[in-house]
Amino acid sequence: QVQLVESGGGLVQPGGSLRLSCAASGSIFSIYVMGWYRQAPGKQRELVAAIISGGKTNYADSVKGRFTISRDNAKNTVYLQMNSLKPEDTAVYYCNAHIRTIATIGPIEYWGQGTLVTVSE
Repeated sequence: QVQLVESGGGLVQPGGSLRLSCAASGSIFSIYVMGWYRQAPGKQRELVAAIISGGKTNYADSVKGRFTISRDNAKNTVYLQMNSLKPEDTAVYYCNAHIRTIATIGPIEYWGQGTLVTVSE
Protein backbone atom coordinates (compact mmCIF):
# COMPACT_ATOMS: atom_id res chain seq x y z
CA GLN A 1 0.00 0.00 0.00
CA VAL A 2 1.20 3.50 -0.85
CA GLN A 3 0.28 6.82 0.72
CA LEU A 4 0.93 10.36 -0.47
CA VAL A 5 0.86 12.93 2.32
CA GLU A 6 0.82 16.61 1.42
CA SER A 7 1.64 19.62 3.54
CA GLY A 8 2.28 23.33 3.16
CA GLY A 9 -1.02 24.80 2.02
CA GLY A 10 -2.60 27.85 3.59
CA LEU A 11 -3.60 31.47 3.18
CA VAL A 12 -1.20 33.90 1.54
CA GLN A 13 -1.48 37.41 0.17
CA PRO A 14 -1.08 38.13 -3.53
CA GLY A 15 2.59 38.28 -4.42
CA GLY A 16 3.50 35.94 -1.60
CA SER A 17 5.07 32.49 -1.60
CA LEU A 18 4.23 29.02 -0.36
CA ARG A 19 6.02 25.69 -0.54
CA LEU A 20 4.09 22.47 -0.85
CA SER A 21 5.55 19.09 0.05
CA CYS A 22 4.36 15.58 -0.72
CA ALA A 23 5.95 12.49 0.76
CA ALA A 24 5.27 9.02 -0.60
CA SER A 25 5.47 6.07 1.76
CA GLY A 26 4.75 2.37 1.69
CA SER A 27 6.03 -0.60 -0.26
CA ILE A 28 7.68 1.49 -2.96
CA PHE A 29 9.94 -0.10 -5.55
CA SER A 30 10.37 2.95 -7.76
CA ILE A 31 8.67 6.26 -8.53
CA TYR A 32 8.43 7.30 -12.15
CA VAL A 33 6.60 10.63 -12.21
CA MET A 34 5.61 12.95 -9.40
CA GLY A 35 3.52 16.03 -9.91
CA TRP A 36 1.00 18.53 -8.70
CA TYR A 37 -2.50 19.13 -9.96
CA ARG A 38 -4.99 21.71 -8.78
CA GLN A 39 -8.73 22.14 -8.84
CA ALA A 40 -10.41 25.49 -8.33
CA PRO A 41 -14.12 25.75 -7.41
CA GLY A 42 -16.28 24.99 -10.43
CA LYS A 43 -13.31 24.05 -12.61
CA GLN A 44 -11.72 20.83 -13.77
CA ARG A 45 -8.58 19.47 -12.20
CA GLU A 46 -5.52 20.62 -14.14
CA LEU A 47 -1.85 19.77 -14.22
CA VAL A 48 0.35 22.36 -12.55
CA ALA A 49 3.78 20.76 -12.79
CA ALA A 50 5.39 17.34 -13.06
CA ILE A 51 8.88 15.90 -12.73
CA ILE A 52 10.18 12.54 -13.87
CA SER A 53 12.77 10.46 -12.08
CA GLY A 54 15.56 11.84 -14.27
CA GLY A 55 14.70 15.41 -13.37
CA LYS A 56 12.94 16.63 -16.51
CA THR A 57 10.10 18.99 -15.65
CA ASN A 58 6.87 20.15 -17.24
CA TYR A 59 4.79 23.19 -16.24
CA ALA A 60 1.42 24.64 -17.06
CA ASP A 61 1.80 27.89 -19.00
CA SER A 62 -0.01 29.77 -16.26
CA VAL A 63 2.69 29.01 -13.67
CA LYS A 64 5.88 29.07 -15.75
CA GLY A 65 8.44 31.40 -14.22
CA ARG A 66 6.61 31.50 -10.89
CA PHE A 67 6.46 27.88 -9.69
CA THR A 68 9.31 25.40 -9.37
CA ILE A 69 8.91 21.67 -8.91
CA SER A 70 11.67 19.55 -7.43
CA ARG A 71 12.06 16.13 -5.89
CA ASP A 72 14.25 14.36 -3.39
CA ASN A 73 14.46 10.78 -4.60
CA ALA A 74 16.09 9.58 -1.39
CA LYS A 75 13.08 10.83 0.59
CA ASN A 76 10.44 9.97 -2.04
CA THR A 77 9.30 13.56 -1.75
CA VAL A 78 8.23 16.17 -4.27
CA TYR A 79 8.08 19.89 -3.62
CA LEU A 80 6.32 22.80 -5.29
CA GLN A 81 7.77 26.22 -4.60
CA MET A 82 5.15 28.81 -5.51
CA ASN A 83 6.22 32.44 -5.85
CA SER A 84 4.40 35.58 -6.99
CA LEU A 85 1.10 33.96 -6.14
CA LYS A 86 -2.07 35.34 -7.68
CA PRO A 87 -5.71 35.07 -6.60
CA GLU A 88 -6.30 32.80 -9.59
CA ASP A 89 -3.87 30.29 -8.07
CA THR A 90 -6.43 29.61 -5.35
CA ALA A 91 -7.34 25.93 -5.48
CA VAL A 92 -6.99 22.57 -3.81
CA TYR A 93 -3.59 21.22 -4.81
CA TYR A 94 -3.22 17.46 -5.21
CA CYS A 95 -0.04 15.45 -5.25
CA ASN A 96 0.14 12.78 -7.95
CA ALA A 97 2.63 9.99 -8.45
CA HIS A 98 3.13 6.98 -10.67
CA ILE A 99 4.65 4.33 -8.46
CA ARG A 100 5.71 0.76 -8.89
CA THR A 101 5.39 -1.16 -5.65
CA ILE A 102 7.16 -4.35 -4.68
CA ALA A 103 3.95 -6.22 -5.59
CA THR A 104 3.38 -4.77 -9.06
CA ILE A 105 5.12 -5.03 -12.42
CA GLY A 106 4.12 -1.62 -13.76
CA PRO A 107 3.42 1.78 -12.19
CA ILE A 108 0.09 2.63 -10.59
CA GLU A 109 -1.24 6.16 -10.23
CA TYR A 110 -1.74 7.49 -6.70
CA TRP A 111 -3.25 10.72 -5.39
CA GLY A 112 -2.84 12.67 -2.19
CA GLN A 113 -5.76 13.99 -0.19
CA GLY A 114 -5.29 17.58 -1.34
CA THR A 115 -4.18 20.75 0.38
CA LEU A 116 -5.95 24.10 0.07
CA VAL A 117 -4.07 27.14 -1.17
CA THR A 118 -5.89 30.45 -0.83
CA VAL A 119 -4.43 33.63 -2.30
CA SER A 120 -6.31 36.62 -0.97
CA GLU A 121 -5.95 39.98 0.75
